[in-house]
Amino acid sequence: MTKTYAALLRGINVSGRRKVPMAELRTLLEGLGHTDVRTYLQSGNAVFTTDSGAGEDELRAALEDAIEERFGFRVDCLVRDGDYLAAVADACPFPAAELEGKQLHAIYYSEAADPERFASIDRETFLPEDFALGDRVLYLYTPEGLGNSKLGEAVSRPSVVKGLVATGRNWNTVVKLVEMTQGN
Repeated sequence: MTKTYAALLRGINVSGRRKVPMAELRTLLEGLGHTDVRTYLQSGNAVFTTDSGAGEDELRAALEDAIEERFGFRVDCLVRDGDYLAAVADACPFPAAELEGKQLHAIYYSEAADPERFASIDRETFLPEDFALGDRVLYLYTPEGLGNSKLGEAVSRPSVVKGLVATGRNWNTVVKLVEMTQGN
């Protein structure tokens, strides 16, 4: 059965470092046997279909290995199917339709994040910024944008995310990836 996935690469093409050109990423994914490969922006978003029967973890590992072989450095990746991405968007506890894309973010995690990780964060201190946990995702509301967010720094501290691969996308990208994986 053919299934559509998004690959979310962490920390590439930032300040001229760890360059992974999107055309080469598409070629690499095609070389892994995937079809209908498309990329979005330069920040490491790729959508592809596969009928391999492999799960998200197998697809992720194969992509990470291929990137390391091709570019000479390892890149943490998350691979999520289109249904998961749509469910994340649908479950957003914040009024996404009323906000600008830069005000709302989804930070995807490699596995479920225990709420205890965030217990030390005094949420009242950061208001009106706020966050909520979902299924392997943290929704982050930053009315002034992520670049000005103190809460964004707090939820990203190494002590909070230790042992997790985490990669964030603004809400415009979340919506676009849902559209791309749902065939829109």
